[in-house]
Formats: sequence, structure tokens, C-alpha cells
Amino acid sequence: MDLRPDEITGIIKSRIKDYGSKIRLEDTGTVVTVGDGIVRIHGLEKCMMNELLEFENGVRCMALNLEQDFVGAVMLGSDAEIKEGDTVKRTGSVVSVPVGEELLGRVVNALGQPIDGKGAILAKETRPIEKIAPGIITRKSVNVPLQTGIKAIDSMIPIGRGQRELIIGDRQTGKTAIAIDTIINQKKTDVICIYVAIGQKASTVANVVEQLTAAGAMDYTIVVSATASELAPLQYIAPYSGCTMGEYFMEKGKDALIIYDDLSKHAVAYRALSLLLKRPPGREAYPGDVFYLHSRLLERAANLNENYGGGSLTALPIIETQAGDVSAYIPTNVISITDGQIFLETELFHSGVRPAVNPGISVSRVGGNAQIKAMKKVSGTLKLEYSQFRELQSFSQFGSDLDKDTKERLAKGERIVEILKQGQNSPVAVENQVIIIYAVINNYLKDIPLEKVGDFERDLYKHMEEAHPDITASIREEKVLTPDNEEKLKAALKDFSEKYV
Repeated sequence: MDLRPDEITGIIKSRIKDYGSKIRLEDTGTVVTVGDGIVRIHGLEKCMMNELLEFENGVRCMALNLEQDFVGAVMLGSDAEIKEGDTVKRTGSVVSVPVGEELLGRVVNALGQPIDGKGAILAKETRPIEKIAPGIITRKSVNVPLQTGIKAIDSMIPIGRGQRELIIGDRQTGKTAIAIDTIINQKKTDVICIYVAIGQKASTVANVVEQLTAAGAMDYTIVVSATASELAPLQYIAPYSGCTMGEYFMEKGKDALIIYDDLSKHAVAYRALSLLLKRPPGREAYPGDVFYLHSRLLERAANLNENYGGGSLTALPIIETQAGDVSAYIPTNVISITDGQIFLETELFHSGVRPAVNPGISVSRVGGNAQIKAMKKVSGTLKLEYSQFRELQSFSQFGSDLDKDTKERLAKGERIVEILKQGQNSPVAVENQVIIIYAVINNYLKDIPLEKVGDFERDLYKHMEEAHPDITASIREEKVLTPDNEEKLKAALKDFSEKYV
């Protein structure tokens, strides 16, 4: 075989000429310890807070502790195959989730990945889950109502678009039911809803999705689920993921509603993470920044002014109390962050008053400005009369011989309680709420037996829609009860109540 040196030289030269160096610089670290979903990594000097890190097998984790030589990270997947000495590389990006219309009607996990078996979500945009809340300049005061369809709330504790209203109560008092009813009531409005389930049973979340689907509410709803069986880091990021999805719609000039169910379990998940990361514990073993955990989340709910799109994000966080103790650490934190609270009582719930709202300690600090004029006019004294009735009721147990005035006030109070009762998944239109509250406040129900108040209410709605559609239409469209319509309403109520008796 004849080897020619010039040929060999030519081949070598052409190879050298065509050679392209493919050097990729990666910032890597080494796993020092792993366990309980926490990884301690040596290296990664330029790592950012909340940055996504990737293992060789593709599993990811999130950096939460940045120390001098080490990084403490929490797993976002299984740590079963991670071992000491494994290489970890930076991704250069923080945790982000898909946002947009494509998510409507879907059930996703805390990372925005679909878990409902309906195929991939082809979102056009992703956004980081952490974002600084809108500033003072970008906001405007809350002035448009968010109708829940629940009489007790819309009349006495009204919620406005862009408000943060806490729903607080013991377990099994109907907190989630109020949230779901509020979502269902948005069917005829343009409000986009996001329901975030944190640390709940998977069966409970499935039940919520079933209820929303049956009511036709999933078309405008996104469900973000981080169930009790999922890792604590996923439960920790779930509310921020949901909030980011809601902010997308707010910035597009739309109105969105987000429900966090519930932030007690969120705080517990964060406490578990913090203790495993060896952060110093404080009161009730929660870390020192547990207030900031919730304040930075709830401050992102806002009502933007027209220069910034004019959208809104209304937040309804839920807190579960232990034996009605609202002065515990997490409840007091969230009460101080929010613009009011709806307090649900176990005693009321078991005595058949549902929704079990206690109007005495429930308050809405900004929603009153957003209430429609008709409702404001008729429900002005409702909360006061209800509270006075509860006080009278407790005193009247001691004495049997009551004067006529007290008996009348007790009878009126009983009828107020009766008309504020409401079944689940049966929201009441605002015009009907105005009519029934006007009727009870102005004593049109005084001769109706207590057990027939529910039937009277149902028949009254039907009668008003058939015989006086002009009154209901006027309240619905103009949102005021004009003197002319008030006179018509008085005549209609007088006529109907007399015939009913």
C-alpha cells in the first residue's frame, strides 16, 4: 500500500480547517447530602434564589438557601435516584408556569403541567411564579362589586373586584362551599376563576372539579392542584403559580378571581421546608418570614387603573381555625393582610343556618364602596338588626315574659335569619336579593309562618319575574331602586304577602 505524505497532509489540514469547537460552559455543583426532599449541594457559586437546578437524570430542584459554599435546594420531583456525589447544573431560569386562555377548563399541578388526562397544554407564554406586587401608582380604589350570589355576603359583607377577603372558620363549616358558589355565580359575568387546592385530599379536589363541571363553570375556570400526597415544595409554590395565571388575565384588562384553599396548609408545608432547611423556628415553629410568605402573595391581588389596562384580581384566601381560635398565629397574620374576613361558625352550621356566617365579627373593609346602590339602600340596617337579634336572643333565654316590642324584634330577626339561609349551588341574582331583603326589613314577612318563609321567598321571585318584570329588570340594569320603582315594589309586596297569608 503506497502512502503519499502530501495526501495525508492535505487531509489533516482540511480536518483542522473544518473543526468547530463545541465547548459549553456549565456551572455545576456536587450533591453532598440528600433526604426528606432536601438536597445540599457544594459549588454553584453564581446560583440565584428560586433558581431551577437540574440533575443528570432530568429531575429538577429549586434553590432556597444560598450559603457561602453550599446551596440548600428542595426537590420538585422524586429524590429516589439522587445520591451523594451526583452532579447538579444550573439552568439559569427561575420556576415558571404556562399562562393564557389555553389553561381554561383544565386541571394542572403546581408547575402548570396537566393532570386531567386531556392532553398537553399548548400555551404561548410562560411567566415566573414570583413577581413584585403592583405599586400604588398602578392601582385604583375598589368600586365594582363581585357578586357571590350568596345573600348573607352580598348584603352584609360585600366583596369588590380587586379586594382580598378572607374566608375563615373551623373544618366542615362550609368554607369551600362559599368559594365554589362564588365561582358558579360568575357564569353570567366575564370573570375568569382560578381555584388553587393546597394540601387537600385528591378525592376532595376531584369532587370540586365535578361540581364545577356539572354547573358549567369549568369553561372559565383553572384548577391548580397540589394535593396532600404531593411534595411540600409543590404545595409551597402552588398559590404563586395560580396567582401568576390570574395576573395574566388582570394585565390583559380582564377581571379574575382566585381562591386559595387553604393557606393554613400552605403555611404548614412552608414550615416543613424551612425546618428541613435548618432555618431557625419562631412562634408555633413557623419560620420568621411566614408573614411575608402570605403578604407577598395576597398583595398581588389588585384593581388596576385604566392606564395599566383596568383589570382586576380578587383573592379569596381560606384559613382553617382550630376550635374557633382566630387569635392563633396564621389566622391573625392573614386577617391583618386582607381587606376583611367572612367568619363561619360551627354552632351556626350545626343549627341549620347555612351559610354559617357570623355577621358580628365578619367585616368587609372596602367592599361597601363597590356595592350597587339598590343593595346599599335596602341592606343598610340589615347587619345591625341581625346583630341586635342575636344579642336579644341570648338574653331572651333567661326571661319568659317578654314585652310586645321585644317579641316583634325577635320575630323579625328570626325571619332575617330564615331568608339569609341558602342551599349549596343555588346562587341568587342580585335583583332578587334586593327584593327579598327589602321585604324582610320593611316587615312584609311578619305574618308569614317561619316554616313557610323559604316557600314564600321562592314564590315571590317567580311572581316578581312574571307579574312585575319591569321592577327586576330596572334593578338589574340600572342598579338603583328609584322612588318610582320603590312605590311599585311596596304595592307588589303588600299585595303578594296578603294573598300568601
